[in-house]
Amino acid sequence: MGETVEFASNGTTASGYLARPSGGSGPGVIVLQEWWGLDPEIKKVADRLGDEGFVALAPDLYHGELAGHAEMDKAAQLMNSLPPDRAARDMGGAVDYLLAHEATTGSKVGVIGYCMGGMLTLLLAALQGDKIGAAAPHYGAPLGDNAPDWNGLTAPVEGHFAENDDFFPPDAVKALEQELRGMGKDVSFIVYPGTGHAFCNEANPLGTRDEQAAEQAWTRSVAFLRSNLGQA
Repeated sequence: MGETVEFASNGTTASGYLARPSGGSGPGVIVLQEWWGLDPEIKKVADRLGDEGFVALAPDLYHGELAGHAEMDKAAQLMNSLPPDRAARDMGGAVDYLLAHEATTGSKVGVIGYCMGGMLTLLLAALQGDKIGAAAPHYGAPLGDNAPDWNGLTAPVEGHFAENDDFFPPDAVKALEQELRGMGKDVSFIVYPGTGHAFCNEANPLGTRDEQAAEQAWTRSVAFLRSNLGQA
């Protein structure tokens, strides 16, 4: 089980859920929430990463607000009203906190995120540059006008996307992959056949949970993080 921690964020404080490995130390990984908020599902992802030997921190980007899985309108409202500058500061503060933590090994951290958090995973990697050693977005990407300055992206990226996804259509996702590769970025996006958005979510809020695809995405993500951040 993890713990709630506070960290500095642009002159104020933010909080998050921190899970540590039983071995006491390991590579750091930021875990970014879905549009529901910092809910039990995201905390479980952090715990699972802790079990795999990582020091995992999931920042609470909504500052205590949550939407239930039957409250899609509220989730959309929370996501759309999230101040981008505050989210960037909080994520940056989480990166700095994790890098300075006594349990974290290495000079870079990884980042993994789902849905809205998948989009933010790529944004964070572009914003934080060499502080990020690996980025693993899941069915979320900054498309169109949401795109950051990709020149800051230095980390290798392995993305996991759904074939049937109206939120982040695979054609647009693959176009982004080709754009980034054309810029010389180390990017690989995997589209899982027959899957729908949020296919990894164990709580299955959208009825799209796919056990096989979820296990494949998890196994690949853990191996990717290990290969780029060091042995966990």
